[in-house]
Amino acid sequence: MRGERRRGFILGLLAGAAVAFAAGALAYALAGPRTSATDQARTQVEDNYFHSVGSDQLDNASITGMINQLRRRYHDRFSRYLDPKSLQQFNSDTSGQFEGVGLTVTGVKRGLRVSSIIPNTPAERAGVKRGDLIVNANGKALQGKPTNASVALIRGAPGTSVKLRLVPTGGGGTKTIRLKRADVEVPAVHGRMRRADGQPVADIRFTTFSSGAHGELRDAVDRLYRRGADGLLLDMRGNGGGLLDEAVLAASIFLNKGERVVSTKSRTQGDRVYRAQGFPVARKPIVVLVDGNTASAAEILTAALAEHGLATVVGTRTFGKGTFQQAINLDNGGALDLTIGRFFTANGTSTLDKGIKPDIHAADNLKTKRDEAQQRALAVLGHELHSGK
Repeated sequence: MRGERRRGFILGLLAGAAVAFAAGALAYALAGPRTSATDQARTQVEDNYFHSVGSDQLDNASITGMINQLRRRYHDRFSRYLDPKSLQQFNSDTSGQFEGVGLTVTGVKRGLRVSSIIPNTPAERAGVKRGDLIVNANGKALQGKPTNASVALIRGAPGTSVKLRLVPTGGGGTKTIRLKRADVEVPAVHGRMRRADGQPVADIRFTTFSSGAHGELRDAVDRLYRRGADGLLLDMRGNGGGLLDEAVLAASIFLNKGERVVSTKSRTQGDRVYRAQGFPVARKPIVVLVDGNTASAAEILTAALAEHGLATVVGTRTFGKGTFQQAINLDNGGALDLTIGRFFTANGTSTLDKGIKPDIHAADNLKTKRDEAQQRALAVLGHELHSGK
């Protein structure tokens, strides 16, 4: 309707259109390009708001608003704006080194649930246990906070302290501990020999797909196979993923050269297929242990092993990531971690919002000292060794 009224007005003044157009063109040339509504609003806020607002603060708010709108409109849980400080943390995560207390966590409604404790760190020395619930950090309640914001309260410069209030997984009242932060190096792999129904097997905990993680995994598999392991338990519970290339290289440890690992579809990057690079280890029975925090690159590796008939999946349904992101640097020192496409498992299945359903369900009871899921996985592996699968 607004366009129709405006069009009628223009027709009524047709006699003066040529002169008006010439004058308008001259005015536009003298004025220069029109500024966007965003730029206009920014200028008005800077000039007129009753508090002085810094340009960095407005930049961060504007970019955050754009990303939040995309997240809501397209149900995208993963795109995010990383301000300069958050970008440093992001780069630390993908490098396998960070400053903190030595925990991996999962966001829940009440705060942060401890997924794992990194060996030889302040958290381990303080007796923090997997499954503990962190509800407060330095006097600030974590309930309802975004996971990144809660994690940021715990991380900090080495030598500084953080006070945490925990609800122990084994029961009992809330307790408060004070930890001194330190430089933490996250080992991607921890491997040891175990017994599965009396037979020697490699038990490897694979925690992250940070840069170089596939090399650590290959070294651990080779070492334990040389020691006589007849099979492999690959524990990827709590592995939230990481770099796509690392997932492909990790799968190449087990798959024959040229076998499909994953495919991707992207508006900007097109369609791509990633295949195993070759030189796999000797084929032995494999059980992959997963849970609801197994995500992204960890789901790619799990699916590649299962769909090529190399592994049995034990545990609970995985997270269901299904999309991949690209970090795009900005001039202000921050970056957009932007969803740019979807990935599909080796047989072309999307895991988005549905995850990977294990072949055999096994859940750990966090209120007991036993690791029931791990014991179930070892039992499955032992059965496969005896049955000659």
